Amino acid sequence: MTRIIVQPQGEGDKRPKGNLVRRQSIWTRLTHWLWVLCLFFLLFTGLQIFNAHPSLYVGEQSGFEFSNSVFSIHAERMPDGSIGGFTTIFGNKFETTGFLGYSGPEGREQVRGFPQWLTIPTYQDLATGRVVHFFFAWVLVGTLAVWALASLVNGHLRRDIVPGRADLRGVPGDVVRHARFRFVRGRRYGPLQKLSYFVVLLVLFPLIILTGLTMSPGMNAAWPWLVDIFGGRQTARTIHFVVMVLLVLFFVIHVAMVILSGPINAMRSMITGRYRIDAEEEERP
Repeated sequence: MTRIIVQPQGEGDKRPKGNLVRRQSIWTRLTHWLWVLCLFFLLFTGLQIFNAHPSLYVGEQSGFEFSNSVFSIHAERMPDGSIGGFTTIFGNKFETTGFLGYSGPEGREQVRGFPQWLTIPTYQDLATGRVVHFFFAWVLVGTLAVWALASLVNGHLRRDIVPGRADLRGVPGDVVRHARFRFVRGRRYGPLQKLSYFVVLLVLFPLIILTGLTMSPGMNAAWPWLVDIFGGRQTARTIHFVVMVLLVLFFVIHVAMVILSGPINAMRSMITGRYRIDAEEEERP
């Protein structure tokens, strides 16, 4: 049962404000911030690792006698003798000098996939990148396991994450409201929130973990069926990269929605667990 905490009405919002309700459990808040920490280091160390071979393929392997590349970042000598950076996606080549392929301070440019300000460490150091990446990868796995167990026990998974039929029917209308910047501050997540969190927590997180394990020679020996499921280590690496891009897009949209819908209210919810709902939402179950 949701506990209502009576607090003074806020000012500056034209809509009538309701009371503060206990919306997030300690487990949801703790795992949320651990994921933020993990994903930060996983992203930038992952780009460090990717820079060791900035190309993606589909299939069991890559080779010189055939081409199965779907994405690559590289540098080429330009007609005028200078070096340029290029990105190739499904055979379509784009010049990306200064960002991808060839970047760095003026006069000290380097041939590298992603620029140094997007990698940890900033200099090329595959060994350190792998150590930090694997450490936070296992922290991510442990955090997801704790969240899943706690969410099953306290009902958060069933109540707030897995969308029901009513939620799915309400997605189109919720998309329209978001497009018009009309946000409903209710006791529970809206249809679009539930669907997006379901995809991230129960689809993308497990997928990026499993594809990461598939790239490990040790796991290939222990669980050879992982390679078969994803159609080869190279395909798993490509899926791993694509999921990373999707998680970054989710993060950007998530932060934008927090800012647009009321950052103070949203941050209070993820720090203290208390969330101020709209007055008209108080009577809803």
